[in-house]
Amino acid sequence: MQLSLWQIILLAIVQGVAEFLPISSSGHLVIVAAFLTSVSSAEQPTALDVTDINIVLHVGTLLSILVFYWWRVVGLLREDRRVIGLLVVATVPVAIVGPIVEMSCEEILSNPILAASMLLVTAALLLTVNWCRSNNETYQRMSHLKAFLIGIAQATALLPGISRSGSTITAGLHLGLSRTSAATFSFLLAIPAIAGAATLKLIKELASESEYTTPISHLTIGAFVAFVVGMLSLGLLVKWLEQGRLYWFSVWCFVVGIGMLAWQLWLSPQ
Repeated sequence: MQLSLWQIILLAIVQGVAEFLPISSSGHLVIVAAFLTSVSSAEQPTALDVTDINIVLHVGTLLSILVFYWWRVVGLLREDRRVIGLLVVATVPVAIVGPIVEMSCEEILSNPILAASMLLVTAALLLTVNWCRSNNETYQRMSHLKAFLIGIAQATALLPGISRSGSTITAGLHLGLSRTSAATFSFLLAIPAIAGAATLKLIKELASESEYTTPISHLTIGAFVAFVVGMLSLGLLVKWLEQGRLYWFSVWCFVVGIGMLAWQLWLSPQ
């Protein structure tokens, strides 16, 4: 089944919100895809349709980071070149594990029960933020070891339901970074992570020689919606993090995780 425009817009909104708020975009996309399949009388979407739209939605949210943090990106190239090394070190875990997971565990990554279960893990992870002591260290001055540990936290977010922003920000806070530094480094780290994931999926689809069925206009609208919503989500998260309210999102992850598990295990006709 080819995704309709309203379905693409819905997925774009979910991507834009969940990519940056600590509630896991991959987990929510899996859950929304399962819901769209259950309410549709047509055939299930093909792998190409889903991957096709996921690529452009990730490009949209990648542009959100580049625009929101453009002065930081320029600063990396001019002044904070040490941070480039920290980002490279932090990207190593996901660069190694990502392709392996993508090639060998593709079916598992689209499992709604796994996504729901991992949302519960994210909920528990966010609650630990309350135990972090008051931190003042900046990401520019942190060690390469700390950057690598944050990178390991990012790699765990390859599992649907584990929030990339939630895991990396929480790791940064536990390692002594200030709230602002933890958020900034998390989103700077997202640039190579999202770009790499999108590139990997694009290469995989080009190699499969499959036909693209989604209209370019629909893909463009989806990317734009993901970009706009992503910008709003970034602003909100930075504000709430500075106010010490990151743990709020644990409630959402818990409710959605429990609700999805109940639906899949007891209420689903399958």
